[in-house]
Amino acid sequence: MFSFFKKKNSAKMAKDRLTIAIVSDRDNSDAFPFMDEMKAEIIEVVKKYIEVRAIDIKKEVEGGVEALSIDVELESIK
Repeated sequence: MFSFFKKKNSAKMAKDRLTIAIVSDRDNSDAFPFMDEMKAEIIEVVKKYIEVRAIDIKKEVEGGVEALSIDVELESIK
């Protein structure tokens, strides 16, 4: 009954940044030639459910570990 007066946090949460990290061992990087294709598919899945304002994709290597970091700035939930 009083939910009408509650503050809506979902809109604020939808605007927060979503970070997905996919990590693979650097020594096995040749075993993952599909990394670019996987990035594109992840973006398609995210866009299927939410409106995206901006996407920043980075491939990082640190300490023998290769990470695919995808930062998505969300517009709103579809």
